[in-house]
Amino acid sequence: MSLQQIDGKKLAQMILSGAHHLSNNAKKIDALNVFPVPDGDTGTNMNLTITSGANEVKNIHSNHISEVAQAFSKGLLMGARGNSGVILSQIFRGFAKGLGKKEAVTAKGLAKAFESAVTTAYNAVMKPVEGTILTVAKDSGNKAVAIAEEETDIITLMEKIVTEAKASLKRTPDLLPVLKEVGVVDSGGQGLVTIYEGFLAALKGEELPEDTSDINMDEMINAEHHKITQDFMDTADIEFGYCTEFMVKFEEDKLAEHPFDEEAFRQELSHHGDSLLVVSDDELVKVHIHSEYPGDCLTLGQRYGSLINMKIENMREQHTAIVGKKDKRHKPKEKAEYAIVTVAMGKGLKQLLESLGASVVIEGGQTMNPSTQDITDAIKQANAKKVLLLPNNKNIFMAADQAAELAEEDVRVVPTKTIPQGISAMLSFHPDNDLDTNQKAMDEARKQVKTGQITYAVRDTQIDGISIEKDHFMGIEDGKIVTTDADKTVTVKKLLEKMITEDDEILTILQGEDVTDEEMQELVAYIEETYEDIEVEVHNGNQPIYAYIFSVE
Repeated sequence: MSLQQIDGKKLAQMILSGAHHLSNNAKKIDALNVFPVPDGDTGTNMNLTITSGANEVKNIHSNHISEVAQAFSKGLLMGARGNSGVILSQIFRGFAKGLGKKEAVTAKGLAKAFESAVTTAYNAVMKPVEGTILTVAKDSGNKAVAIAEEETDIITLMEKIVTEAKASLKRTPDLLPVLKEVGVVDSGGQGLVTIYEGFLAALKGEELPEDTSDINMDEMINAEHHKITQDFMDTADIEFGYCTEFMVKFEEDKLAEHPFDEEAFRQELSHHGDSLLVVSDDELVKVHIHSEYPGDCLTLGQRYGSLINMKIENMREQHTAIVGKKDKRHKPKEKAEYAIVTVAMGKGLKQLLESLGASVVIEGGQTMNPSTQDITDAIKQANAKKVLLLPNNKNIFMAADQAAELAEEDVRVVPTKTIPQGISAMLSFHPDNDLDTNQKAMDEARKQVKTGQITYAVRDTQIDGISIEKDHFMGIEDGKIVTTDADKTVTVKKLLEKMITEDDEILTILQGEDVTDEEMQELVAYIEETYEDIEVEVHNGNQPIYAYIFSVE
């Protein structure tokens, strides 16, 4: 069997197959996490991300490969969760760019798309680390370009890509020492290999194993999307009422007067609405935007050429029809000057952060990283001109940065890695200061606090010279496992001994959902007796996963 070119229909089959295969293997990929912490992590994040992209592909119904790829890219972008999900979205954003505006591609065209995927993904990461999903994408992309110089059969090309991706994945422990120490390959790289295996199966017409996951991620995404798009707001709260899509076919005489720059055009359009996507090549630019005055957007585009493929839909009318409510048109609520948007899991933590001034607390964290869409929705919900965004988890940084770029509002990300860092940052906020001053002060404040966490191991492993047994407790100080024991109390005492110095004055304890009040009282009594100069504060955080979260200042 030989295949000389693929169109949009075939690419859609590949994408759905890749998403299905990843869903089947999400738990296995989660198990590759270097830290033996009971969280959702890479497999879950990549699965939710690609499912969002696959849902867009299901709705596109196009034979044009470029249109299918753009739909996939858009779905990945808005559904991206965690750093692995964001990187995956950037890989296929570059893939879509590499396809250009073609209706179908040969082996060389497909190889060019994989090459473009690598360039875009590396550019999206501030400090690329080798031995990760980036390396697997790069090695397999380079192989694709080399093979396509002589190979015209796309199935053979994809077989070679999968073979090289697997070989690259196998090499990841040689590039990233922590992987070798723990004895695993990179989880994000494994996720990409799994997707590529799904691509190949679709090209060869082979069946993949049936879904064995306990959770139907497709249903989860659909349920979340329905809730967000229908019940999240009243019709009258839709600020930008017209879904506007158009293309501009470049004309030389107009370009001579108004030279086209994609980034500058994107920035200009961003002042006229939200949900903005701008994609261009040498011949035309495609725009999607939600705007209150679509004519203004069309006028801006017309400076560069002639308008084609225009579509404008009244989203207020659509929303009214869906929810069955009468459209109560009124002016949008006046925006506040400032808002703080942050992330936490646990009723008590949510209440604590709100009491400190958080406008919106996104439910999420270690067990479920919020998506780019979740964060952009929260920014809009905050309804403020200036927004400070605190992710409180390093695995949410990239989604937070991506949401900040997409937002119409002026958004600054304060890179808080933990809840204690988030609390410390919020306490340094001053409403009379400008946004840059607040961001700087909050960033400095979050660096002054030490964070300790108590959780349990989900498997046997060895990391940083410490042997950890499944179900034993672990003490984590600022992201590093420093102690472990079968007894929770012993683990707590060892962790505090490492964290508290004679210069420290305040210890704040966030009580987890599984910690009884009696346990909490006994711990406080021990601390007051052992560390006489330390002032102890206790808050019932109700957080899952972590029995205790400690903040030392």
